[in-house]
Amino acid sequence: MSAPVKIASPIGGNAGKGAYHVSERGYYGEFGGAFIPEMLYPNVEELRRKYLEVMSEPSFKQEFDQLLKDYVGRPSPLYFAKRMSEKYGTKIYLKREDLNHTGAHKINNTIGQILMARRLGKTRIIAETGAGQHGVATATVCALMGMDCVVYMGEIDIARQAPNVARMKMLGAEVRPARSGSKTLKDATNEAIRDWINNPVDTHYIIGSAIGPHPYPDMVTRFQSVISEEIKAQLQEKEGRENPDYVVACIGGGSNAAGTFYHFLDEEQVKIIAVEAAGKGIDSGESAATSVLGHQGIIHGCKTLLMQTPDGQITEPYSISAGLDYPGVGPMHAHLCTSGRATFKSITDDEAMKAGLELCKTEGIIPAIESSHALAIFGNTSFKSDDVVVVALSGRGDKDLSTYIDHFGL
Repeated sequence: MSAPVKIASPIGGNAGKGAYHVSERGYYGEFGGAFIPEMLYPNVEELRRKYLEVMSEPSFKQEFDQLLKDYVGRPSPLYFAKRMSEKYGTKIYLKREDLNHTGAHKINNTIGQILMARRLGKTRIIAETGAGQHGVATATVCALMGMDCVVYMGEIDIARQAPNVARMKMLGAEVRPARSGSKTLKDATNEAIRDWINNPVDTHYIIGSAIGPHPYPDMVTRFQSVISEEIKAQLQEKEGRENPDYVVACIGGGSNAAGTFYHFLDEEQVKIIAVEAAGKGIDSGESAATSVLGHQGIIHGCKTLLMQTPDGQITEPYSISAGLDYPGVGPMHAHLCTSGRATFKSITDDEAMKAGLELCKTEGIIPAIESSHALAIFGNTSFKSDDVVVVALSGRGDKDLSTYIDHFGL
């Protein structure tokens, strides 16, 4: 694909300026690109040519910012976790994406993409979802804008995320089960792509993570970059400086992490920690620890790190968390991993569940199990007493109550 047009200062800013941002060809180092069937080329090419231009339009930025403020409820608070900080001997701040409308960071991206779809003349929306938060956020904005919505979700995830399935249906979306493969997020994405191939003219695919063919990883990251933009302003107010010592986020495909890291990518003094799901153990055969188990490969339209067999067949991932149950990571994160810019940590189911319950009992906040993986690093990572550690609390735990109940026998 040819290089996109250069547009000054779109949402997120700075693309291509530093070594960790996307290039004009859609790559982060050796990862990224657009590996797509011919039928999808017109859709992806149209989006690639126009996304930066549309995002730079004053009317787009005004509508996006207004909806984030009045509909989503941004800025989300940066909360100093006093009791946790005392326990672990460091300064822990939680970026409260769980307090957004719909209960997670996903709404930031779906607001941006529904506005993009409308400007491109699309009338029908499709999406994939794992934990259900992206599906709920997509169904929400489709209801807001009066667009038809179909959400693909793995059959296993439909069973373990029943409250979010009900929310999507109440919001007017059709939820279609993916019954192939592991019946989880990877397979839901496969089904969504098949739908898009069959309906290329009127349909926009709202990808929920920082994955997929270029320009999706960059576009999703830009919409989510409001997270790190706010962190900088909020830290200046609370600590007298814009940059933390550490910024931490859980990572499946990686949209909340991409937005949390974005404005710190070129700030080398800020240490980046990405936390992935080790499942029942890295070597258990039931894991989603891509940084350890993955190799370069192609999935869902991009080249990235991917769990696969020696002959290139995708390995089925596993995590107790539906949102981290994915065999790869987004290309930006693959580059952050292989370049050494980010430290990747793998957290087991048990470690994550204990960390989630700990936050409940120390701060009165019930986190999504995805977010609990990020919180679990305090059990195995040492920080100095004056370190400022910002953790993205990507979602709330309402959707996971049955899993918490089963795990702890509550």
